[in-house]
Amino acid sequence: MLENEEIRLIKTVGEKIRRRRLELNLSQEILSFDANIPKNQIGRIERGEINTSISTLYKVCTALKIEIKELF
Repeated sequence: MLENEEIRLIKTVGEKIRRRRLELNLSQEILSFDANIPKNQIGRIERGEINTSISTLYKVCTALKIEIKELF
């Protein structure tokens, strides 16, 4: 089971991804295409519903033109 700090981190990462996506005026659909991951997965990441892998975060960050360290 995830601890409160882990849950907060997952939610914070999702919020930062969403914020950056909106700054770039990208839809979840376009981001999912650019990152080559399913659209519903983007939504779940942004809402902090899943603890996604580093490789998926890397794909998302590449599509968002940010470094992965900016999420933490």
